[in-house]
Amino acid sequence: MKYVKIPNTDIEVSKICLGTMTFGNQNTQQDGFDQMDIALDRGVNFFDTAELYPVPANAETYADTERIIGNWFQQTGKRDQVVLATKIAGPGDYTKHIRTSGFDSDAIRYAVDQSLKRLKTDYIDLYQLHWPERMTNMFGIRGFKHQPEDPWENNFEAILKTLTDLISEGKIRQIGLSNETPWGVMKFLELSQKGLPRMATIQNPYSLLNRTFEVGNAEVSMRENIGLLAYSPLAFGVLSGKYLHGKQAANSRLELFPRMSRYSSEACTEATRRYEKLAIQHGLTLTEMALAFVTSRPFVTSNIIGATTLNQLHENIDSASVELSNEIMEGIEAIQKEIPDPAP
Repeated sequence: MKYVKIPNTDIEVSKICLGTMTFGNQNTQQDGFDQMDIALDRGVNFFDTAELYPVPANAETYADTERIIGNWFQQTGKRDQVVLATKIAGPGDYTKHIRTSGFDSDAIRYAVDQSLKRLKTDYIDLYQLHWPERMTNMFGIRGFKHQPEDPWENNFEAILKTLTDLISEGKIRQIGLSNETPWGVMKFLELSQKGLPRMATIQNPYSLLNRTFEVGNAEVSMRENIGLLAYSPLAFGVLSGKYLHGKQAANSRLELFPRMSRYSSEACTEATRRYEKLAIQHGLTLTEMALAFVTSRPFVTSNIIGATTLNQLHENIDSASVELSNEIMEGIEAIQKEIPDPAP
C-alpha cells in the first residue's frame, strides 16, 4: 500500500480509502466488520463515513453506518490504527429526518457530538461538510443557478469559527469539503487567512465516466494544495463491467436503487465498453484500470472504494499496485476525447 499525507497536515493516509456507505443496508454489521478487518490488514488505514449513511437515506436506518463502525472500534480496540473521516449532512428534502437547520453553530456541534457517540471515539480525524448549504451541487441539483433569496454566502466565516472551537476542544483534528465548487473552495481558503482553520480536502465524484473535477477544481486542488478524496471511482459499479455482461448481483446498487441511474446512459455504456476493451488489451480488468487511473492523478490524495463482497474489496485494494503505461493513458485520453464525461 502507498501512503501520503493529507495536505498541510501530519496525518498519513493510504492511497485507498475504505468507503462505508453500504454498511447497514447492502451490508450487514458482520459484513462491515469483515471489510474493516481485511482493509486494515491490507494496509488501508483510512475509513470514510457520514451521519447520512447508509444510503439511500431514511429515518429508519439513519446513522447506522457510524454505529457499525463504532461497534467495530469497541470490539477490536483498533481506533488508534484508523484515520477516520465523517460528514455532517447538508439540507435537502431527503435529510429532513436529520435536521432542517443547516450548518448553524448548534447544528454542527450537535452533529459532531452525536457522531462521536455513535462512533465510540473521542475525536474525528477529518470532519467534512457533506455538500454546500447554498443552492449548488446539492444532491439532485447539478451546477449553479442564481437565486437571490439564497443567503448562504454570509455563513462561511461563522462555520469556520464553530469548527475552530471544535478543533480547540479536541473533538476534530482537520476539516474538509464535499461536493463543492471551485468558488466555494476558494472562499473557504480565503477566510482561513484570518486565522481560521484551513480546509484540507475536498470529496467529490471522479472516475473515467465523470472527470468534471478537472474543470476548475483540479487546478484549485493543485495550486492551493487541497487534496481530492475521490468517490464513486467505479461509477456505482458500472466501471466494473458487470452491467455490460448481466453479472450484477440482486443487491447491486443499480438493482436496489434504480434512481441512481446517473451512469446508465447509452453514452456511459458505450464508453464503458471501450474502456473495458482497452483494459483487456493490456492484461488488466476494467476495475483495475479504472481505479488505478483515479489513484494516479496528481490531485488525488486518496481513492474511496466501496464494496459489497469481499472479492470486490480485495480487487479494489489490489488496484493500488497497478501502474498504467503511457500507452494505456493515451488510450484513455482518446476515449475521453470521443465521449467526454458521459454521465449527465
